[in-house]
Amino acid sequence: MTDRSPLAPAALPDTPEIAGVTRRVARARYKTWDRCDLTYVELAPGTSVAGVTTQSKCASPEVDWCRAALVLGQARALVVNAGNSNAFTGNRGRHAVEGIAAQVAQHLGCQPSDVFVASTGVIGVPLPLDKAEAGLAAAFAAEPCSWQAAAETIMTTDTFAKVAVTRATIGERTVSLVGIIKGSGMIAPDMATMLGFVFTDAAIDPAWLQAALSAANRRSFSCITVDSDTSTSDTVLAFATGAAGNAPIGSDDDPGADAFRAALDDLCLQLAHLVVRDGEGATKFIRIDVTGAESDDSAHRIGMSIANSPLVKTAIAGEDANWGRVVMAVGKAGEPAERDKLAIRFGETQVARDGLAVEGYDEAPVAAHLKGSEIEIGVDLGLGDGRATAWTCDLTHGYISINADYRS
Repeated sequence: MTDRSPLAPAALPDTPEIAGVTRRVARARYKTWDRCDLTYVELAPGTSVAGVTTQSKCASPEVDWCRAALVLGQARALVVNAGNSNAFTGNRGRHAVEGIAAQVAQHLGCQPSDVFVASTGVIGVPLPLDKAEAGLAAAFAAEPCSWQAAAETIMTTDTFAKVAVTRATIGERTVSLVGIIKGSGMIAPDMATMLGFVFTDAAIDPAWLQAALSAANRRSFSCITVDSDTSTSDTVLAFATGAAGNAPIGSDDDPGADAFRAALDDLCLQLAHLVVRDGEGATKFIRIDVTGAESDDSAHRIGMSIANSPLVKTAIAGEDANWGRVVMAVGKAGEPAERDKLAIRFGETQVARDGLAVEGYDEAPVAAHLKGSEIEIGVDLGLGDGRATAWTCDLTHGYISINADYRS
């Protein structure tokens, strides 16, 4: 495994149990590694589910399965396979997903559509159903595991387990939300990011949960990028067991709806940031604030153009205050921009304004800012009220080393 990212948090947060959620892990041995690679999560009857999935035109059978199951809004189990994405595998891949769902459904006495399946890893290699079946049998018999163990088991090139926690007050009840996520490369989601799973004991109507998750996604997972590549398997699912006993939330007018939305937004943003902090080869966490655009959507597209630019990302890696590359990325975004109104800052230092370098600009404070691990870039278009934030990481030789021999 690659060394732990220098941007990783010092420790996992204190993570509560979520009533109605039982986690187990096992070794299906999808690859020749000495670790657990199958996660099985059992969910209490009556659990609501919502989800967002990749916009890739080459989506995996697992994504297709989840999309169909999400229409029903109910869940009893989640199975996550690591080491094999099962994408681009034709009927064999679909058969594997159906077999996994059928085995779990028989074990729980539920419908196969109540079982959600996700896989991550190498594309183009059919998931071996015999290994999945053996792994599931082992998971059924295993002792319940910690959140950390579940987060570690869904990893591929990740260097640390990713867990986040928030809480909300609904009426007189305090509900908890816990999320785990994996992702390090192939990160430029159209919808969500890699594989992420949110669990709460709140009672939430599936349709309202879907609306809340979709909104949270737009402000979090859809605002990050590591390498501009969108996965075939991106899936984020949210499960609400209802075990907290609160009055169910089914509309924005219900007590606690705003508090739950805020908690979910916070959780998703925490998870999204953890993915960027584990970007393959990353040494710097980069925040890009775009203001003064014609609209929020325009600001978002400009922010992502900057965040996805290899030239911007390599300049940050080399601690080079080359703000001209930011100008380039704004100009190529295809969004309204006027050269002579553009302003750019690095950290707190304004480096360009009104289409040219700030008179008397001193590069020293910018160079000092770029030596840190937390980098901020600000761009003001001077055109309107549109604003957005994007998050990315630098691009180093480490990224090449990881991906040049990924299959081996």
